Amino acid sequence: MNYDRYKELSIEQDGNILTITLNRPDAKNAINEGLHKEFARIFDDVDADESVDVVVLSGSGGAFCAGGDLNWLLDMHGNVAETSIGIKRDRKIQNSILDLEKPIIAKVDGSAIGLGCSLALFCDFVYASEHSIFADPHVSIGLVAGDGGAVMWPQLIGYARARKYLLTGDAINAVEAADMGLITEAVPVGELDEIVSKMAKRLSKGATHSIKWTKAAINAGLKVTANAVIDRAAAFENVSQLLDDHRIALEAFQRKEKPKFTGR
Repeated sequence: MNYDRYKELSIEQDGNILTITLNRPDAKNAINEGLHKEFARIFDDVDADESVDVVVLSGSGGAFCAGGDLNWLLDMHGNVAETSIGIKRDRKIQNSILDLEKPIIAKVDGSAIGLGCSLALFCDFVYASEHSIFADPHVSIGLVAGDGGAVMWPQLIGYARARKYLLTGDAINAVEAADMGLITEAVPVGELDEIVSKMAKRLSKGATHSIKWTKAAINAGLKVTANAVIDRAAAFENVSQLLDDHRIALEAFQRKEKPKFTGR
């Protein structure tokens, strides 16, 4: 498989382990249109790559992913066609991760916010440095949590806790996230690379088909739930992207101010 066409994602392969790195360090790896497009096809390419058995997903520059790029979101505001395309890609991203039978390890060092948080939580293992934070603050910018949060948070930590975080947008640190089962493990920052590498190598030397098909069996039920949620959440997010509250929040965040929502 030739990964040269990827520009916003850095792709490196070591044996049968493929590392995918979000590569917008100056923007804390915030999702812009280019990165969004690349995520909508990368996991299909990995699925077709017979030389790969294990995937590691990470971020560059001391952050995993800061969520949606504010400038890109502002450019899309009010444009029904563009927001609809974006929502379609979100559904593609979520389903392509769930459909990929090869195990994916998220290596999180820093912030995993919004879609960045969803990308991590859809992975099979999530190892994070202890100072990392996780949050799905869609409501904080006047949006519905339509890119995966409404799927994975309830499945991982239960509905009561998920509501607390999804309806407020509050963040949670990696240690608390691990304690409640949102992620696999929180580790000292100096040990993160080694721990992820050990797990990736262990999986890469395991019974490949047994591992892949066990993951597929686990995801079979999740996919049924996920797609029921994804369709509704995506539709609501599409509508919320057209509201004044979303624009108000984006402009306020650009000014580093607290948004004053109008309910419109």
